[in-house]
Amino acid sequence: MRSSRGFTYIALLAVIAIIGISLGSAGKYWQNIMLRDKEEELLFRGDQYREAIERYYLAIPGRPQYPESIDNLLVDGRTPAGKRHLRQKYKDPITGEDFVEIREQLSRRIIGVHSSSDKSPIKTANFSDRDSEFEGKGKYSEWNFVFVKKGQPVIPGHRQVPGQPAATMRQ
Repeated sequence: MRSSRGFTYIALLAVIAIIGISLGSAGKYWQNIMLRDKEEELLFRGDQYREAIERYYLAIPGRPQYPESIDNLLVDGRTPAGKRHLRQKYKDPITGEDFVEIREQLSRRIIGVHSSSDKSPIKTANFSDRDSEFEGKGKYSEWNFVFVKKGQPVIPGHRQVPGQPAATMRQ
């Protein structure tokens, strides 16, 4: 009887160790899935801002203008009805904070947004054509969601990285 008790105790410890290792692996797998979901949400929300800036810019024919603030995208005061270009003010899904605004150098108006996170992204390739400049970027903060009229530099005041093509945005 006594020798079987010791064997049962060791078997129980082995089972607990195996369960612990399995739970640790499942936790890492789940964390990876959650980060991928946050990346997809970052791409969606960033694109919502980019499209809202484009709609704001093109809203009044003959008077293209970038917004002064994100609030201008929520209610465009240049029109009598106060047109909405953005449904709501989105938070950065990676950090949970507001997006960082990218401003045009001369007018200081908003041309885009980006995340403030310096974490490395999981996705580094196979982006849509509109997000193709994100390929190979080492941080989420390098994913710049900007709308710029054709012929203008994408981010005024920023230099182009040698060896990489200049990003172009649709009109």
